[in-house]
Amino acid sequence: MASRPKRMASIRRKLRESTTNLDTMNDIGGCRAIMSDIKGVRSLLASMRDKFPHEIHSREFNYIDEPKPDGYRSHHIVFKYRPRDAETEAFEGRRIELQVRTRLQHSWATAVEAVGLFRGQDLKHGKGDQDWLRLFQLMSAEFAHVEQCPVHIGVPDHNDRVRELRDINKRIGATSILEDTKSLTLYSGNFIHPTEKFRYYLLQYGKDHNVIIEPFRTLMLGARKLKEIEQKIELRGIDAKAVLVEVDKVEKLVEMYPNYFGDVSLFVRNLKSICTGKAAMEGGSSEALRKARLWLA
Repeated sequence: MASRPKRMASIRRKLRESTTNLDTMNDIGGCRAIMSDIKGVRSLLASMRDKFPHEIHSREFNYIDEPKPDGYRSHHIVFKYRPRDAETEAFEGRRIELQVRTRLQHSWATAVEAVGLFRGQDLKHGKGDQDWLRLFQLMSAEFAHVEQCPVHIGVPDHNDRVRELRDINKRIGATSILEDTKSLTLYSGNFIHPTEKFRYYLLQYGKDHNVIIEPFRTLMLGARKLKEIEQKIELRGIDAKAVLVEVDKVEKLVEMYPNYFGDVSLFVRNLKSICTGKAAMEGGSSEALRKARLWLA
C-alpha cells in the first residue's frame, strides 16, 4: 500500500480547464487497484456491484471499453463514502474516485508520466512532441488488442499500427530514450535509515533528472514542506515536480512510484516486442490483486 495527497497543481489545472467546482470535484480523494490482467479487472468490478459498502455516486467511466482518444484506459467509479465507525463519520458523503486497471494499462500510464517528466513536457494532458503522443496512442491500442478489448475508433488496424510504431521508434529512438529515463534518473539510496522508521517521503524531481528524497516522521511536517515547495514552483517558476508519499515499507518506494524514478521496464519491453513482430505480454503475477494505491487529500 502507498498513498499521497493530490498535487495542488493538478487540482488547479482541473479547475481551470473544466466547468467543475472544488466542492464537486470527484477525484480529490481516490484509490486505485492494479490487477494482473483484464480478467482480474472484470472480476473486481463484478464483486463491487454485488457487495459494496458505499454508495455509487454517478455513472461509471469505462475507459477500458471506450478508450480516450489519447489512449488512456482505466475503469473509473465515483462513490460516496459511508462510515464504518465513529472515527470515520467525518468523511460521510465524501466523493471518492476508484480507478481499476490492468498492469499493462498502468505501465502505459506510468510511461506517459515518466517520459513527460524526463522531457519536461505535459504528455499526460496532450501537450508535447506529437511523435511521442502518437506512439502512446498506438501502444495503447496494442495493449487493448492483447487484452481483447476495443481500441479507439480512430486508430488504424493492427498491421498498420505495428508499421507506424516501427517508423516512429526508428525516427525518435524511443526505446533508447525509454531506457535512459531510468539510467539517467539519479537518486541516492541513503534515504533508508535502518534504525529509524519513517512513513512519509517528499520526492522532488528536477530538470536535471535528479530525485531528492527527504524523509519525515509525521504527515504534517511533510505537508508543510510540500506547501513551501509548491509555492516556490508556482510563484518563482522553478522547473521541478514535488509529491509527498506514504509507504508502509520504504524499500517499496521506487516500485510504488516508478514514474518518478524513470522505471518503464514493462512498457519498453513490450515496445521492443511489438516492433519485432511479437505480441505484447501482460507480465503480471498470478495474484488477483497486484497492487493497490490510495491517496487522500
